[in-house]
Amino acid sequence: MIRAAVLAVTERSWTRKLVTETKPGRLVAERFVAGETLESAVAVTRALNEEGLKVSLDHLGEHVTSVEEAISAKDAYLSCAAAISDAGLDANLSVKLTQLGMGLDDGMAADHVHEIALAAARVGTSVTIDMEEAVYTDTTIGIFENAQKEHGNLGIAIQAYLLRSASDLDRIIPLGGHIRLCKGAYAEPEDIAYQGASEVDRSFDRLSALLMSSPQTKPAIASHDDARLEPVLAAAGSRTAPWEFQMLYGVRRARQRELTAAGHDMRVYVPYGEAWYPYLTRRMAERPANLTFFARALIGK
Repeated sequence: MIRAAVLAVTERSWTRKLVTETKPGRLVAERFVAGETLESAVAVTRALNEEGLKVSLDHLGEHVTSVEEAISAKDAYLSCAAAISDAGLDANLSVKLTQLGMGLDDGMAADHVHEIALAAARVGTSVTIDMEEAVYTDTTIGIFENAQKEHGNLGIAIQAYLLRSASDLDRIIPLGGHIRLCKGAYAEPEDIAYQGASEVDRSFDRLSALLMSSPQTKPAIASHDDARLEPVLAAAGSRTAPWEFQMLYGVRRARQRELTAAGHDMRVYVPYGEAWYPYLTRRMAERPANLTFFARALIGK
């Protein structure tokens, strides 16, 4: 209900104008989005790297409706990979398959992942495939599986609120690479997803424990919730293989730096591009608790 209400408000023209055409609105956007250009994203990434933070760069966009849009998105990621190399950044790429053509032409999307993975390999970095709505989960895992077997430098996101995620990990973990574990934020029905926050939390904790005990893969624990982080920190003492935390750009910045100062790898998810308004509003609507972070940004907290 809250999610629907947030979306209803943010889809109104006066709300878009308030955010996109006023100074306070742009300040909020700048807190969570690294500008509209690759150059601005490079500058933000460099600054984060100087503080000891790793980065995952996301060129915003999804659900393209034409081959031309999908090719343009793929080319944007190839440019991003080149920029990572040219600027000497500690960063990888995060991609959404519907932005690369999944749902329009799944084979084209797979080909685009192949090109991006090759470009990332040439500059010594990796590619994370984001997870989208549950209707795309099987196709997403299939594309990841084939690309990872061929290239070996990919990762994938898994959403803890999906009932199927534990069995998906049984398939994914042996492939190696990295696995970003997040709670999940799309509206899914109760027959395929946990609905209550406590159920999602318990699932997240079970899956994070499984990942932290699996040396074949690199866990990327993506949460801003301290209650979800504490069990991971406890498990880290007995883990010798690499792992990392991940958080969103602009969210819990002090906590990101605290964990980095304590010696933990922290990767910041940095979105950029002209499609920043839908990203911003979706982040507020997908997980209503994020409204707190956005509200605090308005007063500089």
